[in-house]
Amino acid sequence: MSLPHTSAVSTPLPTEWGRTAMTVVMPTYNEADNLPLMAEALLALPLEGLRLLVVDDNSPDGTGEVAEQLAEKYEESGRRRVSVLHRTTKEGLGRAYAAGMARAVADGAAYVLQMDADGSHPVAKVPELLGVALATGADVVVGSRYVPGGTLSASWGLHRRLLSRWANVYAGTILGTRLRDITGGFNLWSAAALRELDLDTVDSAGYSFQVETKYRAVRAGCTVVEVPIHFEDRTVGESKMNLAVQLESAAVPLRLRARRLRTKAPARTRHGRGPR
Repeated sequence: MSLPHTSAVSTPLPTEWGRTAMTVVMPTYNEADNLPLMAEALLALPLEGLRLLVVDDNSPDGTGEVAEQLAEKYEESGRRRVSVLHRTTKEGLGRAYAAGMARAVADGAAYVLQMDADGSHPVAKVPELLGVALATGADVVVGSRYVPGGTLSASWGLHRRLLSRWANVYAGTILGTRLRDITGGFNLWSAAALRELDLDTVDSAGYSFQVETKYRAVRAGCTVVEVPIHFEDRTVGESKMNLAVQLESAAVPLRLRARRLRTKAPARTRHGRGPR
């Protein structure tokens, strides 16, 4: 895998901002070839406070062992910049993210970034997402493919582009959000927003975790800001999207809307702020 779009050339931040405790949570399953390149690119960023937490679901290709080697490699003065959360079973992307994000907050992260291990999310945008959060006070910053300036890999065919667009319109319409990329997985969360979500109660096991968590954030009155990114296609390994995951993704918005109608609870606003 090459990372031409994820070099360490990135948006410069004030030194104090670069020291902000931020943990990148990266679920893995059979990503042994991709993970070292992703770790190298992330830890080359001018972000002293950045840590990488790999959440491995007992990958048969040895990704967990590779992650442990990286933890040793990037140890600095007794402080590891890479840590590993080993899970014994493969329970889905959502479960892995929930476990990793909860661990990151418990370990003191002020911000937690969701990021795929396949190179699809641009490493060079990481400082910008953090900078936007710190400059605006946003609770959630979404790396968006569908706001002006956002782009998709040229290798995406028309069918895939239409399906992705439809999924966002479908979920956004049913749930009544104004987010352009509610299905996207490149999201920066403040620790306060994650505590508000109560990750232990999130139902979604698969990719619909992205939809449910953003929807909950909007309903809780969190400020959500979207910034444009270029989304690349993976070049190594296989997609984890299967029929069961797609069916769950279609069902979750309907389930969330039905639950809202049953409770008829109005959306709350924290600190006088409403959803954007």
